[in-house]
Amino acid sequence: MGAFVISKRFDDYYKFVFTSRKGKAIFTSFRYELKFECEEGIEYFKNAIDSVVFEKEKSSGGKYFFKIILENTHFATSRKYNTELLLEKGINEIKNYTHKAEILDFTLNEVVFPD
Repeated sequence: MGAFVISKRFDDYYKFVFTSRKGKAIFTSFRYELKFECEEGIEYFKNAIDSVVFEKEKSSGGKYFFKIILENTHFATSRKYNTELLLEKGINEIKNYTHKAEILDFTLNEVVFPD
């Protein structure tokens, strides 16, 4: 099962990353000024997953990625993939596991796994 991981960016804004069942980042959101906006962004995405458009693109370096378009707005961007097959697997992971993905909050910078 995938997960939405909320964290603070270096500029004190918030972001979330959707990770695969294996813990690899699939896409990263844009920045949010407040944490509750980030949480609302996740819920909005989860509720609108059926209307998401995945715009597939290729970078100048030959890597594949996709943009997530929601209601004609660029919502997030995927990581870079070496092949089109891996890109398709990333999209399928989103489609299949978004509705049951948990939300993990790492904004407090506490040690998650103490010694």
